[in-house]
Amino acid sequence: MLTSNEKNFLEENGYLNLGILLNDEEVETVNSRLEELKRIEGENAGIELVESKYIRHPKEEGADRLADLVNKGEIFDIFYTHPRVLAGIACVLGKEFKLSSLNYRAAKPGKGLQKLHVDWGNTVVNKKYKVCNSIWLLDDFTTENGSTRIVPKSHKLNMLPSQSLEDPFKEHPDEIKITGAAGSVFIFNSHVWHGGTNNHTQKDRRSIHSYFCSRDQPQQINQKKYITPKTAHRIGKKGRYILDI
Repeated sequence: MLTSNEKNFLEENGYLNLGILLNDEEVETVNSRLEELKRIEGENAGIELVESKYIRHPKEEGADRLADLVNKGEIFDIFYTHPRVLAGIACVLGKEFKLSSLNYRAAKPGKGLQKLHVDWGNTVVNKKYKVCNSIWLLDDFTTENGSTRIVPKSHKLNMLPSQSLEDPFKEHPDEIKITGAAGSVFIFNSHVWHGGTNNHTQKDRRSIHSYFCSRDQPQQINQKKYITPKTAHRIGKKGRYILDI
């Protein structure tokens, strides 16, 4: 599902543009379902992340969140089963990986800035990567609307941003912003230094993150705890393996 050039680019730079995997109609349908979920869940939106102790409060300042999308509609199955995405994850983590969480995040107007960080507590030893993310663009990502920034090749450094940067919130001289059309998907090695940027527009910047980890690591969302019989039946053997249930 990936060419040799794509694999090499991902390994060298720590990220890869997989191109458009959702058409305009699919993006619109997904966004409509997400808006419905936000209305239904209200102040409890994202509560699963609190219960998992991943965050302290379901409401991130400056961003809307939804969690456990695995169990919130067949429409979200593609986000963690698409073969091209799984091929990219396998390039980083090897064949033994599982879904850690499937969440929605939307940077609000004037908000969204995150410090440069990695999604792992330590530097990498012998290229044994433990975490990898895919970000599904549900709006066009531009340099102005809070797109994710990454520092290419930083997954190969032996220092964390907090150890080497005086202010991880500041722009890094080597950083780039992930930009592309709605429906596009980017893979990035989650050991790469990365973070959200400020949304300088008047509209939300929406995305879904299908976040994976090696099978020896705990999941952000304990899929066995939350899985419903309906979901488990629908996704089949392959889906259950990816969820580790």
